Amino acid sequence: MARRSVDPEPLVAAMKQAAAALRDEGIRFALAGGLAIWARGGPATDHDVDLLVKPEDAERAHQALTKAGLRPEVPPEDWLLKAYHEDTLVDLIFRPSGGEVTDEVLDRAEEREVMAMRLPVTSIEDVLITKLLALTEQQPDYGSVLEVARTLREQIRWEEVRERTADSPFAKAFFTLIEELGILPESARQVA
Repeated sequence: MARRSVDPEPLVAAMKQAAAALRDEGIRFALAGGLAIWARGGPATDHDVDLLVKPEDAERAHQALTKAGLRPEVPPEDWLLKAYHEDTLVDLIFRPSGGEVTDEVLDRAEEREVMAMRLPVTSIEDVLITKLLALTEQQPDYGSVLEVARTLREQIRWEEVRERTADSPFAKAFFTLIEELGILPESARQVA
């Protein structure tokens, strides 16, 4: 199956404007989701821009995006706020699967240059853990986590991911799957 071409320009423009607005207001944040994966050499995404902020900063961050010209939206979910840069969605996530965004989560982010802009990028472990903990019986899609595991496996601290997702049956199944598929490096395999 041929991979379709992804135009990153709308996402990059939205990311840059949103990141600059938060930075200018002195609000701590980190790039997350598909763009954090892409910034580390993973597959391109055309979904949306995910930015992590602490819960106590979420409303101020939303106002900063509005002030910068993005169109705000308050969704019914209680774990994020939304804004649009033209037609591109920017999610301000403050309570992802796995717990609240804290200083510790933001401290683990690494400063990287992403399309000529330096910004904090969520650790690959935090991205993968959030994706694994979001899997449910209603949404058991392993596609994106398998793609991350396959493309970025050498960058992932597997012991940390396994430890922080130990209570999730979906994460346990994921580890079995990537071990059986030969994706999990030998050094990260558990001895029975």
